[in-house]
Amino acid sequence: MTVDILLQTLASGVLIGLIYALVAVGLTLIFGVMDIVNFAHGEFLMLGMYSAFWMYALLHWDPIWSLPITAIGLFIFGAALYRLLISRIVAAPPLSQVFTTFGLMILLRGVAQFLWKPDFRMIDKSVVTGTSQILGIQLGTPQLVAGAGAVLTTLAVHLFLTRTRAGAALEATAADREAAQLMGIDSQRMYTLAWGMGAACAGVAGALLATFFPIFPEVGANFVLIAFVVVNLGGFGSVAGAFWAGILVGVVEVMGGLLLGPPFKMAIVLVLFLAMLVWRPQGLMGKA
Repeated sequence: MTVDILLQTLASGVLIGLIYALVAVGLTLIFGVMDIVNFAHGEFLMLGMYSAFWMYALLHWDPIWSLPITAIGLFIFGAALYRLLISRIVAAPPLSQVFTTFGLMILLRGVAQFLWKPDFRMIDKSVVTGTSQILGIQLGTPQLVAGAGAVLTTLAVHLFLTRTRAGAALEATAADREAAQLMGIDSQRMYTLAWGMGAACAGVAGALLATFFPIFPEVGANFVLIAFVVVNLGGFGSVAGAFWAGILVGVVEVMGGLLLGPPFKMAIVLVLFLAMLVWRPQGLMGKA
């Protein structure tokens, strides 16, 4: 095995890890603010992919150019979903919350199968096609653009949380809802914002993935399990932790597939997940 192959594989792992990170950022944002595990998060990604596909198929808009519309559409969808459904279970027992989001996952997947059939679709002529060479490493241009988009989106979320009044209010609500309410922060508005931003992050990831990954109703299941692993590794509620853990999981998955074989790559990720549960259950950047 040559050094070039190792570097190529490592770079591929970083790029797919950035996508994992972006999906996990939206998931950890919702959990960090509300302590609700959203099992339907993978379906948000699926809807983002279909949004990008249908704008491409019907309007001939490339997924890269239609990405802002996809993000805004998923933000509105996530916020409306919170107002119509999730707001009713915020104070419910945890088991009720789990069943609600799990049922939402089944519902969204079933609706997608009914509307668009279980067919695999691809966007074959995007503006980001072909390969690019960086420092002698050959990488797919769609993967490079998706990785760059994931970095920029995660950075935008981080800056929003740390540099804006709304972000500070969101962080305050996540830290102590009762104290935040005493300071005049509307917790319901913050929860709506968290669900909207979480869905938008998944939508952006879906639009970026649509340039090179098959689109079908169950596509979210391929990413949501890994997203849960990433969130746990990074620390529940930590955006920075989700970002670095996503890269770590992507590298471990791809390198494991290279060294031990593709059938074992997911097993290695799950072993890493179990090891983290034993030795550091709060995650890399989570609070003890």
